[in-house]
Amino acid sequence: MAALISCHHYSSLQLATAHKIIDRKIPSKSIGFVPSVNSAFSRQFKPLCSSQNTPPSQQRNRRSSIKECAISLALAVGLITGVPALEGAGEAKANAVAIAPALPDVSVLISGPPIKDPGALLRNALPIDNKAIREVQKPLEDITESLKVSGQKALDSVERNVRQASRALKQGRTLIVGGLAKSKIDDGIELLNKLEAGLDELQKIVEDKNRDAVAPKQKELLNYVGGVEEDMVDGFPYEVPEEYKNMPLLKGRATVDMKVKVKDNPNLNECVFRIVLDGYNAPVTAGNFVDLVERHFYDGMEIQRADGFVVQTGDPEGPAEGFIDPSTEKTRTIPLEIMVNGEKAPFYGETLEELGLYKAQTKLPFNAFGTMAMAREEFENNSASSQVFWLLKESELTPSNANILDGRYSVFGYVTENEDFLADLKVGDVIESVQVVAGLDNLANPSYKIAG
Repeated sequence: MAALISCHHYSSLQLATAHKIIDRKIPSKSIGFVPSVNSAFSRQFKPLCSSQNTPPSQQRNRRSSIKECAISLALAVGLITGVPALEGAGEAKANAVAIAPALPDVSVLISGPPIKDPGALLRNALPIDNKAIREVQKPLEDITESLKVSGQKALDSVERNVRQASRALKQGRTLIVGGLAKSKIDDGIELLNKLEAGLDELQKIVEDKNRDAVAPKQKELLNYVGGVEEDMVDGFPYEVPEEYKNMPLLKGRATVDMKVKVKDNPNLNECVFRIVLDGYNAPVTAGNFVDLVERHFYDGMEIQRADGFVVQTGDPEGPAEGFIDPSTEKTRTIPLEIMVNGEKAPFYGETLEELGLYKAQTKLPFNAFGTMAMAREEFENNSASSQVFWLLKESELTPSNANILDGRYSVFGYVTENEDFLADLKVGDVIESVQVVAGLDNLANPSYKIAG
């Protein structure tokens, strides 16, 4: 099976503008790419292997090299990107040329670094409006940047972050408690108590100059913050359109573990990827995936594309390019589903470009290494079925929606644990199992129960 790769062509004026941007932003050590037969591009360096015992610093360095590859590629070709499409698509579509989207405004491209952490993206995507808890969240997230500073200055900066978060929690606690859903108030208060105690513990860690203990404690505290924020969501916030309301819908969030058996890698035998699926912002897309997981659709399936840009799977054996619903004996397809900041419900069936929303910010952007989305036929927005992909890049040089993926593909989750190891997967590696470990009760209209 050959992945369908399409390129977006720009006018000479657009390309000239793009090259000006490239000249200013291309990394100092650019990495070359060469075309390959079965993928958009292949790297001109040896594959990197990792073990479960690889130190975090080496994992970050390895991920940075992959990230720089993807970014260098996107910039070097003037923002022309090979887009994920359905495996097994016909040659006629492979030769088709898409109408190019308008080149993003330069002011958008240089508006500042995007949020790349999957946990932060998920927290910010929750349908809540509580400034008090966000003022606790922000300084805790800023610790990540503080730790990039060398020496004692890093801990001095972390201490300021901790004091700011503690002060925000103390001053805003009443407003935070007032924002909790009535049915979740006890759990929310318990998490707030743990957060308060944890901030005191983090302050002690900083005073003891135990730098290595800062990041794990930060992660723990941000998990408490995320839990409090989820406890502020009271029910599902909107109605899904009539034509989709009887499909499997994830009305909330779910967590899945995907266990992959890695072949021909002496340093990595298997890996479990934890993925958080966001049904608040993509209920149809996430619901479709959870329903397929409960059918064990992906169990035993191979990784079908791994080219340094994306990892892709979900194309079943045989002529079908998606899931065949036994009740209809037809391929079950789902619509393009995009939630935009400031909107109460997602847009369906149209890209943001088609809607004229060129500068709109998606709730779930392609910012994080391991962003999960649906593959589809390039010229048919509502053709997604079972094929999914994970993006192996971080948009460090291009903010949200300044690339051609945001607003064109349905993002519905992020890999939150072991995402670094996605770069080690190869075509032929086997997904041993995908299991829902939390949130299955949020799935409405599950077709797998009818089938069973």
